[in-house]
Amino acid sequence: MSSTLNERIISLIAQLALATDGAGAGVFLAYFTVQIWRNYRYTSSALERIHQAKSITISDLRSLLIDDNNSSQTQSSSEKQLVIIRGLVEAKSVVDGNWKNLIPSSSSSNSSSISSSIGKSGGLLLSNQSGAKGVVLQNTQTYVYNDYKGLLGYAVDLRTLLGKPSKGPNALSIRTIPFVLVQNGDSQSLDSKDYVVVNLEGSMHPLPLTTCYHHLQPIPTTPYTLIQAIVGHAYPVGLLDEEKILPLGKEITAVGHCTLQDGNPQIISCKKVPYFLSDMTKDQMIVDLVSKKKILFWAGIVLGSVSLGVLGYALTRNWQRLKEWRQRRQIQQSREEEIANLDATPEDTRADEETEDIPEGQLCVICLMRRKRAAFVPCGHFVCCYRCALSVERDSAPKCPLCRQDIRTSVRIYDS
Repeated sequence: MSSTLNERIISLIAQLALATDGAGAGVFLAYFTVQIWRNYRYTSSALERIHQAKSITISDLRSLLIDDNNSSQTQSSSEKQLVIIRGLVEAKSVVDGNWKNLIPSSSSSNSSSISSSIGKSGGLLLSNQSGAKGVVLQNTQTYVYNDYKGLLGYAVDLRTLLGKPSKGPNALSIRTIPFVLVQNGDSQSLDSKDYVVVNLEGSMHPLPLTTCYHHLQPIPTTPYTLIQAIVGHAYPVGLLDEEKILPLGKEITAVGHCTLQDGNPQIISCKKVPYFLSDMTKDQMIVDLVSKKKILFWAGIVLGSVSLGVLGYALTRNWQRLKEWRQRRQIQQSREEEIANLDATPEDTRADEETEDIPEGQLCVICLMRRKRAAFVPCGHFVCCYRCALSVERDSAPKCPLCRQDIRTSVRIYDS
């Protein structure tokens, strides 16, 4: 049953893709081409912004913000210039001198939904499994599925493929505390000029997390698992538990807009670049964006050419089909008119169409059955009966059967 349903779905998708001589497939490819070129424009814009971004040290950031304070108040965050800062991760409690809040706090990893919370106490986050300390702690639990087709060779149900949770984590928990980037590793002697606060609010960029715990726990088999294996449905074989952390002292790069908040410099993300916090330096970001730009450019060229070719072929074929349909319709109408005209022909002219007692020199050169009764214009050859002359006129490129000259019409000839 599942195999039959899959075959029907695949057949329907193929019919939609090849509908009207591939026009559906052409539109589908054109849609992906548009998406590729949109990504290309975004990548090109991001590359230009990264090129123009200022790489400054954390110690020079405050003086730069004070100099640009007046202009920054009149500009929106999207108009402000990007800055690139590289420093070490440190808890904000360290630079605030609030040493009592540096007690590690454990995080729960059993949440089934994404939760992001800012620690009010500023305590360090502690991994339950590895004991690593950091400022961002992410725990994921993902079911690993077996995609074996089954002992009977049935394909996996497409609905199961689309709906199975192995596409993403089944449980995700994220906890963060306020943290900063510092100029050097001696955080206990820092003053207010040597750090910048990292503001994660509203940021959708990936974080440069480090895996501190990775464990795959097998799931025991059951009789129902055996049935799933036989019929070919995907079934869970293990639970992957991972913990990732942004550890203290890790050197990262921050790309974004800098402002003064309560007298302290802070950096916020920019949606127009694909980076916020990253392990890469500015040069590595440029190399990465240049590589992506080239891939997107050639992918857009190739896919765009293919989509234009498919759409052009489909347009040509459908135009030819339309012309053929019009010709068939004209032929059908002319035949109906011919039949109507023959039915309305007087008795004396109907006798001309009879095939009895016709001299050999008066026979139609096409059917060799009826009397010659039509002359072609402009050549004037008198070689066909009226029916065959009408048949010659209905051709797409009518020509005289004797001289092969193009003809415009035929004229019926009557005896005196």
